[in-house]
Amino acid sequence: MALYAAVDLHSDNGVLAILDQTDKVVLRKRVANSLPPMLAALEPYGPRIKGVVVESTYNWYWLVDGLQEHGYRVHLANPAAIAQYDGIKFGDDVTDAVFLARLLRLGILPEGYIYPKEERPVRDLLRRRMLLVRHRTALMLSLQSMITREFGRRASANEIRRMRPEHASELFQEPHLVLAAETNIEIIRFLTRKIALLERTVEKQATLKPEYHCLLSVPGIGRTLARTIAMETGDIARFPQVGSYSSYCRLVKSIRLTNGKKKGGGNQKSGNRYLSWAYIEAANMMKRHYEAGRKYLQKKAAKTNGIIATKALANKISKACYFMMRDQVHFDPKKMFG
Repeated sequence: MALYAAVDLHSDNGVLAILDQTDKVVLRKRVANSLPPMLAALEPYGPRIKGVVVESTYNWYWLVDGLQEHGYRVHLANPAAIAQYDGIKFGDDVTDAVFLARLLRLGILPEGYIYPKEERPVRDLLRRRMLLVRHRTALMLSLQSMITREFGRRASANEIRRMRPEHASELFQEPHLVLAAETNIEIIRFLTRKIALLERTVEKQATLKPEYHCLLSVPGIGRTLARTIAMETGDIARFPQVGSYSSYCRLVKSIRLTNGKKKGGGNQKSGNRYLSWAYIEAANMMKRHYEAGRKYLQKKAAKTNGIIATKALANKISKACYFMMRDQVHFDPKKMFG
């Protein structure tokens, strides 16, 4: 008789449940987050297990990779797309694991994408770069605010980037302000060096996908953004329609309509936040350096506001990139802007 397994994964342990074809629970067990005990628990049932569901949490790499290497068919559950039955009065880790296994047995499990193991390190390095860029931006904005408060003028981003720690004492007189500015400048310069190091490392180690060269033809998308978009997207064939891709990029509204009226919203965080960031960055660059993009954004902003208009342009770019990656073609301004 076929069996279906699922693991409700936590930070230090996972609850394993195995069901048969009649939904009878043949095993429920809490296992430490280590591959040997997990394999030992599955081994007596191994040949009959049709699949193992692992919930997509922040720490699934080790378990999914280990199970796949030992011949198990692994399914990565997408928790954002799974709604528990509201009539259940009691729920715990075991019921969650059983529920996932039942969804697999019924063939209705919403699945996430298991990104290829060999490509994950470079993708995660690009994610680390993005984190450092955000920290640097926050520090630059903080220093800009200090200058505005004290002198009533705005320092440009380029001016901030050129500053050295010794410039703090030339800019401010009060010792505490000097120390605060000096600290910001030192960390900004440190982060700039680390960001450059990550970029050089990715340039040397990343295998260029065919999609990368197509993305480089888009105004506003440089080498780092092209790599980020290509690697975060993965296999474009997993998105059957352009709307599915834009939704995955978090660039469409999450609302529910009934009879033309709004009846609530969906999960705003469902999708890939790194792609959302990349396309919004591309939109900001396009509006500065590409006339057609600037005109499109100005037209949208006249009807709404700058933030919504930028996101609309980002959505338009994501749709263009979808077709470019799918069909392996370069950017065509006529198709995007008419």
